[in-house]
Amino acid sequence: MSSDKPLHVTHVKTQTIIINRLYTLFHSIAITILLYYRISSILTLRHTKTPQVPFIPHLLIFVSEFILSCIWLLSQSFLWRPITRTVFPERLPQDDQLPSIDVFICTADPQKEPPLGVMNTVLSAMALNYPVGKLSVYLSDDAGCSVTLEALQEAWKFSKTWVPFCKKYGVKTICPEAYFGKGELDDDNKANTVMKIDEFGSEKDRIKEEYELFVRKVIKISESERCVSNKNHSAVVEVMFDESRGDQRQVPLLVYVSREKRPSYPHLFKAGSLNALLRVSSLISNSPYILGLDCDMYCNDENSARQAMCFHLDPKLSSSLAFVQFPQMFHNISKHDIYESELRCTFKTLWQGMDGISGPCLSGTCYYIKREAVLYGLPPSTLKDTSLEKLKQSFGSSTKLIKSLQLKHNAKMDLGKNLTSSLLQETMFLASCVYEKDSKWGIEVGFRYFSVVEDYFTSFITHGKKWVSVYYMPSRPSFLGAGTTSLNDVLIQGTRWTAGLIEVALSRFSPIIYGPSRMPVLQSFFYAWLASFPLAFIPLWILATIPQLSLLYGVTVYPEVKSVFFLVFLSVFVLSNLQHLREIHSTGASLEAWKHEQRVWMMKGITSHLYGSIHAIMEKLGAKEASFLPTNKVIDDDQEKLYQMGMYNFQTSSMFLLPLSSLIILNLLAFVAGIVKVTFQREHINEIFVQTFLSFYITLMGYPVLEGMLIRKDKGRIAPSVSCYSVVISIIILSFGKLLVTY
Repeated sequence: MSSDKPLHVTHVKTQTIIINRLYTLFHSIAITILLYYRISSILTLRHTKTPQVPFIPHLLIFVSEFILSCIWLLSQSFLWRPITRTVFPERLPQDDQLPSIDVFICTADPQKEPPLGVMNTVLSAMALNYPVGKLSVYLSDDAGCSVTLEALQEAWKFSKTWVPFCKKYGVKTICPEAYFGKGELDDDNKANTVMKIDEFGSEKDRIKEEYELFVRKVIKISESERCVSNKNHSAVVEVMFDESRGDQRQVPLLVYVSREKRPSYPHLFKAGSLNALLRVSSLISNSPYILGLDCDMYCNDENSARQAMCFHLDPKLSSSLAFVQFPQMFHNISKHDIYESELRCTFKTLWQGMDGISGPCLSGTCYYIKREAVLYGLPPSTLKDTSLEKLKQSFGSSTKLIKSLQLKHNAKMDLGKNLTSSLLQETMFLASCVYEKDSKWGIEVGFRYFSVVEDYFTSFITHGKKWVSVYYMPSRPSFLGAGTTSLNDVLIQGTRWTAGLIEVALSRFSPIIYGPSRMPVLQSFFYAWLASFPLAFIPLWILATIPQLSLLYGVTVYPEVKSVFFLVFLSVFVLSNLQHLREIHSTGASLEAWKHEQRVWMMKGITSHLYGSIHAIMEKLGAKEASFLPTNKVIDDDQEKLYQMGMYNFQTSSMFLLPLSSLIILNLLAFVAGIVKVTFQREHINEIFVQTFLSFYITLMGYPVLEGMLIRKDKGRIAPSVSCYSVVISIIILSFGKLLVTY
């Protein structure tokens, strides 16, 4: 590596920064005037006690606008200094000088996460363009399902053919399902420039036949009656390795880990799986860097490990760099993307913005993390000088584990000699339920257990210890997965994330309090925004009911059109939407994405964020336990068809549908009432214009719900019973709402 040539360079997005800061300035002025108007109006009402002007509606709308303003202010943190990065992998040291990497892949349910897809992720990780002797792949099977182990054994056999093929011909699409399923002309052309066309073609055909045989075997295994989750089983660790020396191996080390599960012990969710992998891998390969992957997020580019090392091996950055986060990209995104499955805002706006401060948050997958950054509760430099007894208080009772931590890593381990039966027995002890008892695992050591969103909370604590992170978004997606294609999965996933985030927001680790003394203020604002943005459900519910009820009962809650304050409300609405449209355009998305993102934000706010917040509060009060449901990775044909057509699939719980349907009906009634009043009583147009427009806007955003209730006849429609119940609920809201808005 040449000392005068950097491994990476940073590009500051100057034009975007100027636009963002001007937007922040003008929007702040508008919000300040808006809040002044609300406060002065409320004080006037209380002072004069005018009976014909109700007080409660104005107060509730002020609360909604105040909460939205606070959330907006926190959100300006990721708009302050967005950057992008370029890497130069060709400047890395020689292969024998590269550090070793452990790959952690987690699966939890063989029915929702089919073994064939999991095995393709495993095979893609094994085929990364990295020295084979310095790459180890670990699969955590939280279901404890023998079917997954059998499928992994078949993957191990096929890897002996697949990995050498990828290495020999420089295959870039290293996931066999993607390579053979869609055809990769670029890969083929690259291979043809190196080898004779006939030789490559015949080799590819042979590998394809072997892959098809592998697929049939895995599908047959998956169809077994044993393909179920087991919540009561002992720890299982099985190591598969090539007995050749490290520099002569054909395939990386492959390890199956299923931590012990007992009904009487806490589950600890994904963080528990990752911590078990941390301990087991410390005794087997003990690599200084870890690639974290979800089981459905396969490696799409062979070079991601080398790209990450361009940051981790930078002498100016290495000592403080905790992890490199890559974006999650998805291969099944519809051109409509009605569920915002692409997560465009997160990976093309938020993370780039945070990279300009001290780095983004962990995203749960697609990251290369330094082992010592997440593992050590004590400063790594003090481990050798700390007494064994004190280390056991942190890391548990395993002397072998503590010794491995003190050694830090052993990249040239001779696996054939080291993987003794006693060592394997120790790894199963490390994966047992009882191992973490009376230790600091999940509290000060490893991935944190405090929240079901372990990625968010762990990275928050890590950044609080002065580590930094980096976001790298290459032109070719390094990782590809399957995005959610049903409303049910979107809302369940949103509820789970909300519960975890609100849990942190309401705790002693609340970022707005815990963060500023431990990290840059803007970064603490960002974490505070992530923890609190689901609270937007409060203003969403208020703004979807109070102005509409007020309109129906003749109460005015917004300034008249001819008032100067109307321009303030107008500017807030226009500025925020123009900024959103500009951001969408700058990230290369279509303008249609504005509509879909607005719609999903409202749907989640009304349902997922409400239920997730209630769940978190009940958990804090001890009335409910934390829960984790993996997203379903099995895509139904009808569901996929509706998604690709841009039609919502309303086959979800009535718990989600009833609030959505009821509020849309209420807003439709308010809009019709507003139009009638404007038509027959034109003198009221100035007074009720804003409320009528707001009802129209919400109705427009909720049009798919109306379509699902009144027009559609397919399987994805809203059931007639749900529509009837929604009408009843709307009538109840109308009846009790009168008392509220006329007080």
